[in-house]
Amino acid sequence: MNKYFAKEIEPKWQEYWEKNGIYKFKKDQKKKKYYNLVELPYPSGDLHLGHWFAFTPPDAHARYKRMSGFNVFYPNGFDSFGLPAENAAIKRGIHPKDWTYKNIETMKKQFETMGTMIDWGSEVITSDPEYYRWNQWIFIKMYEKGLAYRGKALSNWCPVDQTVLANEHIEQGKCWRCGAEVIQKEVEQWCLKITEYADRLIWPENTSLDWPKEVKEGQNNWIGKKEGMLIKFRIQNSEFRIRELEVFTTRPETTDGVSFLVIAPEHPLNKEIKEKRVQTYIEEASKKTEMERKEDRTKSGVFSGFEAKNPVTGKNIPIWISDYVLAGYGSGAIMAVPFADERDREFAEKFNLSILKTDFKAKPEGKKTVNYHLRDWSVSRQRYWGTPVPMIHCEKCAVVPVPLEDLPVELPYKVDFTPKGKPPLASDEAWLNVKCPKCEAPAKRDAETLDTFFDSAWYYYRYCSPNYEKGPFDELKIKELMPIDIYFGGSEHTLGHTLYARFFTKFFKDLGLVNFDEFAQKRAQHGVILGPDGVRMSKSRDNVVNPDDFVKEYGADTVRLYICFMMPYTATAPWSDSAISGVYKFLKRVWDLQNKIKDHKSNLKSENMSSEEFYQMHSAIKKVGDDLDTLNFNTAVSALMIWLNFLSSKKDVYRLEYETLLKLLAPFAPHITEEVWHSINPSANSIHLENFPLYQAKFTVRETVQIIIQVNGKIRDTIEIDSSKIKDQSFVENETKNSEKIKKYIQNGVKNTIYVPGKILNFVV
Repeated sequence: MNKYFAKEIEPKWQEYWEKNGIYKFKKDQKKKKYYNLVELPYPSGDLHLGHWFAFTPPDAHARYKRMSGFNVFYPNGFDSFGLPAENAAIKRGIHPKDWTYKNIETMKKQFETMGTMIDWGSEVITSDPEYYRWNQWIFIKMYEKGLAYRGKALSNWCPVDQTVLANEHIEQGKCWRCGAEVIQKEVEQWCLKITEYADRLIWPENTSLDWPKEVKEGQNNWIGKKEGMLIKFRIQNSEFRIRELEVFTTRPETTDGVSFLVIAPEHPLNKEIKEKRVQTYIEEASKKTEMERKEDRTKSGVFSGFEAKNPVTGKNIPIWISDYVLAGYGSGAIMAVPFADERDREFAEKFNLSILKTDFKAKPEGKKTVNYHLRDWSVSRQRYWGTPVPMIHCEKCAVVPVPLEDLPVELPYKVDFTPKGKPPLASDEAWLNVKCPKCEAPAKRDAETLDTFFDSAWYYYRYCSPNYEKGPFDELKIKELMPIDIYFGGSEHTLGHTLYARFFTKFFKDLGLVNFDEFAQKRAQHGVILGPDGVRMSKSRDNVVNPDDFVKEYGADTVRLYICFMMPYTATAPWSDSAISGVYKFLKRVWDLQNKIKDHKSNLKSENMSSEEFYQMHSAIKKVGDDLDTLNFNTAVSALMIWLNFLSSKKDVYRLEYETLLKLLAPFAPHITEEVWHSINPSANSIHLENFPLYQAKFTVRETVQIIIQVNGKIRDTIEIDSSKIKDQSFVENETKNSEKIKKYIQNGVKNTIYVPGKILNFVV
């Protein structure tokens, strides 16, 4: 037998799997479908350690499900539009398309090196016209239903990149790419009325779907449904165009305790206040994102200089401006009751404002209403590398959708995409100028592009029929494969991607394209691998770990196994260069164990195995299978290590034991198990086409149990007890007292006995 050299065996089996179509998805009605999916990656150019951690455990899970008899659908693609590619292209002097597709080619080769069972036959690349054609189709359908509209909205604005940013693209108040300080700016843009689906997006308490509690609660809090009342406070200034402040409150009975009002910096009233101190405060507030304003417990504010009348008490109360009030909450104005509200009390105490008592019986006039924190989704961007908005602007007809038969509106290649303060597509006159499809008068295309979250809100549907041309997806294929059975991804997408995906699914159902309400039955969110210094990996900190270096030294199987073993899938922990060598040694021991197979030429007869050998094997089968089902990958690997220690301690191993070990290890380390499997079974099919072993419950309980016997805490003997008797303390004590080793220690009597059933018996003398 040769020594274990990962560099030699891994490329060989990757080529074999590709040539023989081992992982190609084939419809099999005899098997239950299992749609296993990881969020599609962005083509950055290299598979970094984050990609390995995101994809390796789900790959092990997919392999396990396939060996367990499921018809596993495991596709992948690339979320290839977006600002990062555009900025990288500007920096390097290369076109975003060329940069993106070169990176995709590189990353697909790296995925192959990882040894995944991804079926690339269903690949989707969101920057392909064949894909974004259906982005445009969906947008037009939303426009026809009144869900897509053009309007002004307060947005995160990067003054350098000259574009609107999603909350996810802001880090510590700065643009994630260029580092410029992001400001809040009212920008005219395309929006989607996700608010019309607010009630349907709220997770019910009794949902049968297996999504993390923190995701469901996080989305419900973000939607923020509250029932209350709109109350009007008359402004005591006749010169203002706005004469009343309309305030939303969930506690109208406290109106007599309102001692001041607070309005958001973006409130329309502030445009009528000219004082410099007010405008300076508003300008400073514009530099904070909405999330920062929500989380900041430090109260700041400025007095507007004006008052309003309390409709219950008739008293005039001051109007303040503070960034802890959000423009999107109700009317952007709140009534402050410091007597009954802690946040209002903090503000009142800081600025020495009155605290009035409320008797909770006030009954103001007002209108009952329901308020939501959720705002409509801004989907247009003033950048180049994205899906062109499929609308045409005509002086006579206003805004007209591009006819569906003319889709896709392709993104032109030769465009100056550097930031110029206007959308880059507006500079391409040949592309921009068209005839109005309604009146044939001269018109212009919309020069903005769609947010990339639009692309990723429905890509998993396209995987089911990537070449379908009659619609965004084949409805028959969707019935066969959807919903997704398990969807792996990052926790950072709780309030963005997964919420938008749920919105799209409900819209598709309204169109009659699908017959379910939620796109995924289970959501699994992974943790983060930190740098060796315990800090999040970053090139600026010089703590980035390149997995390719470890693949070259140890092989992909070692990296895969270590990633599954190093911590729970949901945890966050630092990478350790030294610990990975232990996993490599484990695989070498698995390899070398071939030499111990008892009667190498025999069949799978195992009549001569002892009860302990059966116990060890079936306990390992149960533990590994259960843990792969519940995504406890680290403890599954630990169970394999424990069993290997047992097998290695024996003079010989049975063929059944070794083959079972290989099958249990196969989901984690596909290359070495394939190599050894064919070494001991030259004419066999791929090990990945084998069935996952099944445990027998009767063998997961030992016939006898060894119990440690202590006297005054010191080990003096061990005895074997029938496993059916271990709960009977009296029986165990009597058996122990017959031990010659114990008799001499307890001959003068026993003061007390401490028993841990099935483990330890301690005599106190």
